[in-house]
Amino acid sequence: MDTSALEKWGPELAHWASEYLNGLRERPVRAQTAPGDIASQIPASPPNEPEEFAALFSDFENLIMPGITHWQHPRFFAYFPANSSPPSVLAEWITATLAAQCMLWQTSPAATELETCMLGWLRQMIGLPEGFHGVIQDSASTATLSAILVAREKALSWTGNTDGLAGQPACRIYCSDQVHSSIDKACWIAGIGQNNLVKLPTQGPLKSLDPAALESAIKADKAAGHLPAGVIVCIGATGTGGSDDIGAAIDVAHSHGLYVHVDAAWAGSAMVCPEFRHLMAGSERADSFVFNPHKWLFTNFDCTAHFIRDPDSLVKTLGIRPSFLVTQGRDGIINYSEWSVPLGRRFRALKLWFVIRSYGVERMQQMIRNHVRWAEDIAARINAEPDFEIVTQPMLSLFSFRYRRAGVDDLDGLNSRLLDAINDDGRIYLTQTQAEGHYVIRFQVGQTHTTEEDVALAFDVITELARGL
Repeated sequence: MDTSALEKWGPELAHWASEYLNGLRERPVRAQTAPGDIASQIPASPPNEPEEFAALFSDFENLIMPGITHWQHPRFFAYFPANSSPPSVLAEWITATLAAQCMLWQTSPAATELETCMLGWLRQMIGLPEGFHGVIQDSASTATLSAILVAREKALSWTGNTDGLAGQPACRIYCSDQVHSSIDKACWIAGIGQNNLVKLPTQGPLKSLDPAALESAIKADKAAGHLPAGVIVCIGATGTGGSDDIGAAIDVAHSHGLYVHVDAAWAGSAMVCPEFRHLMAGSERADSFVFNPHKWLFTNFDCTAHFIRDPDSLVKTLGIRPSFLVTQGRDGIINYSEWSVPLGRRFRALKLWFVIRSYGVERMQQMIRNHVRWAEDIAARINAEPDFEIVTQPMLSLFSFRYRRAGVDDLDGLNSRLLDAINDDGRIYLTQTQAEGHYVIRFQVGQTHTTEEDVALAFDVITELARGL
């Protein structure tokens, strides 16, 4: 296959993509295959001779597509969204064509400089003040790992990378019991260890980290000879949307010299709307802040905005310069590979540029406002049903509920069966979580092309299938 195949198949694939996106409402949201169905149809050994692209694409449609869960489906109400949009898709096509490795300024100056500009745009869009500097990471998990590594190094006076952790006092990281599992994994990878991640109780309707408990834990750890290093606070935790009082947590953390990282992976996108920024109050004093444009701002995965108050501390932690990575004869440039865990970097800034210019801030704000309003509307409708209850109230566009059939004692089992029925039905897709020790069904609105009618249909599906169990 040579480049002429792009001229032949490019228009075909563009037509296929348009038809696919326009026809999503006719497909079941979640893949309806059983484990092993796809693998059983793939040859056990690779081909020795070239195959025609027509055969490849036919197999893609017939073998692969039945096993795809459609994340761009307008009735995808599970997890958090992984948004896309036509300008983002087109930018990804260009990025794949260029296939640039953007690890250093000199390996693609435009990629580095556009990234700097786009993070400046995003910083302004969510209301972070000047003084924060941004970098695009592949995921919030990587940004959080980077933050925990910086916190560790600062606490150890920058000796962890050189001397290792053996013989050092145990570094301690603090967070609420609502945080994402990526915090746990980051502590594993950073060598801090699960037992040194201190998860503290929450309080109030937003399930916020208790500042008094944080203060007590830090003092107790100091007395025990441990080394408090950092605090992870969150806005819009994955389970039910738990959000910390960031200012109160920072008051405690900074009084002890601890690093503070704000994890707003999902909810950070909503900060483009000024009326939601009370949720991030205090973030202007944080040491770092992360959110994912790929979750709720029209942008294909992967694209994470990681903001840092002091980039030098991040570079000091992650930057390494063997001779072959030195940019000769240039001073004052940014090499973003020194701000990231991986050396290799994709040209992710291009899709942000395409998306923001194609939609504008006001269109992004309107989409998020619609999603929040529609989530509040369906939550109110569910709550008005005598055999349903809202377990956690809407936090932006996320809430949880459960079915309470009279005479049924095992409500966890009942709701598990309801969720299976909903997802097997295929018209909508929901997932579960735990709230107050109970199995609950989780609902969030966030897909790019979702309409008010799609959300209304979700209410019909939920109530119809519940009463048909």
